[in-house]
Formats: sequence, structure tokens, C-alpha cells
Amino acid sequence: MVSRPAASASTPIRTFRTTPRRLDANSKKTGPDSDSSGPGEFFSLVDNPATLVRSGGNRSRVGLFFLAIIPVTAFFLGTWQVQRLGWKSELVARLEDRLVREPLPLPPQIDPDAVAEFDYRRVYATGRLRHDREMLIGPRMRDGEQGYMVVTPLERDGDGSTVLVNRGWISKKMGDQRARSAEALPTGEITVEGLLREPWKKNMFTPDNRPDKWEFYFPDVKQMAALTGSQPVWIEATMEPEYLRFIELQTQGIPIGRAAEVNLRNNHAQYIFTWYGLCVATSIMLYMVAKKPSSDISRRVRMSKNW
Repeated sequence: MVSRPAASASTPIRTFRTTPRRLDANSKKTGPDSDSSGPGEFFSLVDNPATLVRSGGNRSRVGLFFLAIIPVTAFFLGTWQVQRLGWKSELVARLEDRLVREPLPLPPQIDPDAVAEFDYRRVYATGRLRHDREMLIGPRMRDGEQGYMVVTPLERDGDGSTVLVNRGWISKKMGDQRARSAEALPTGEITVEGLLREPWKKNMFTPDNRPDKWEFYFPDVKQMAALTGSQPVWIEATMEPEYLRFIELQTQGIPIGRAAEVNLRNNHAQYIFTWYGLCVATSIMLYMVAKKPSSDISRRVRMSKNW
């Protein structure tokens, strides 16, 4: 190992310079400040104080702006769902009030535009079912099994008016009337009790009906009424929900009617929880991002313009 000689007392110790370094008299000053400095002086990059700046400042502000939009939007959507919940609750209460009233006899002539005012109103009508004009709407699922909704015109005696009756659901194998029992095709005068309803609408995935072939995928009341010579009035037959009785009805091909209850979808409480929860979560994220100190990687030293 080679040892270094110790510095003698006469050797001058070089100190750290805090002032601009000076060249000899013959050297020329470089830089834009040569007019204001004396001869032989220049400024180096290392002589200027370092300035720390945050990089990507514009991008950070844009990101914070878009992040701030999320909780604001979620808050307004949650508030809108609160209003929708109040409206739906009032609607369900009004329809349930109609269900508890005594059934009304169906008048001979009904204004189709007034049906909406009597939606879910219990009514009854007496007449004969025209099984020769029966229409099957389907496929319709019930408890995981395919089937059809049986719609039969009810021809009323006396005034001769006819209305459409949705008798209920039958399995697919009972689509042919010959496969059903005699009780499934009652003859003579009967009384049908049910709900005066506006039927469900088709969605974008539902194909169009083919009335020329008696193929129906959704209830188009006006179309079906014109085909059978009926009034555009839709009655849904009701029955008590008894599971054991449903099994017996299904095996005989007797249509299973609906329960006399309001079955409107009301998921607004779930939407309120979702939107307000998203608002709180994104607000916390926004606060954490805005208050987070900048890291060493996000800083850089600004280069001196005097170099």
C-alpha cells in the first residue's frame, strides 16, 4: 500500500468558494452579463443557487380537475335518485290503494286513453272465452322453464263488446290446445276477475310481432285488438299464489294467473347508496392526491439561463 505524504504546514488549504471565480486579466468574460461585470469574471452553472420546481404541473392540475368532476357528478346523481325514490314510493302507494278496493264491473265501452288512470284497478267481466282466437306471447320464463302467456278474447253477452284477457302462463309443451285438459279451455259463460293494466313494452332485443302467423313476442294491445275484433283493453287474470296448486295447474295446462300485487321495480335506494358512496370515496381520493407532498422524482433543477 502506498501512503500519501502528509500535508506540510506551508501547503495552503484550498477553501470552498462562495463568490464567482476570477480568471486572469487576459481572459475574456463569457455570458450575457459581460457588460456589468469586471474583466476576468464569469458565472458558472454551479455558482448560481439551485431552484427546485415541480415538473408536470399542468398535467397535475388537469388530472385534479377531472378527478374533482367525479364526486360532484356522483353527488348530483345521488340527489336525483332521492327524488326518484320519493316519486316511485308515492306511485306504489297509490297503486296499492287501488288494489284494496272492491272490484268494479267493467263498463261496456272503455276509453283506451283513460286506462292509465285506472292502472292496477281490480275489475271483473262476464262472457265467453273465444279459444279459437287465442294468442300465445312468448317465450316467457317462469321458474327457469320456458312457456307462453295465454291471451284470449272475452266476448261479453248483451252489448257484444270484447276485451283481451291475459289468463296467465303455461309451459311450452302445453302450447297446443290438444295437450291441455278440458278445464284449461272452459266453455260457456264465465266471470273473469283481474287487474286493468297497461302491459309491458318491448325492448331493443325483442323481435317484432308477426300477426299474420299469430306469432307474438310482446303484447301490442292495439295490434292484437284489431286482429281479434276486440277493444284495446287489457285485463290480467289474478289468483292466489299457492305453490301446490300451481303444480297441479301446470300439469293440466291451465294458465297460472298473476298475484294481485304491485310489481314495479324500485331499486332507487340501492342507486342512492351507490352514488353517494362513490361521491365520498372519490372525495377522499381527491383530498389525498391534492395534499400529497411532491416526491424527489417529481422535482428537477431549473437550468440557469446564464450558462
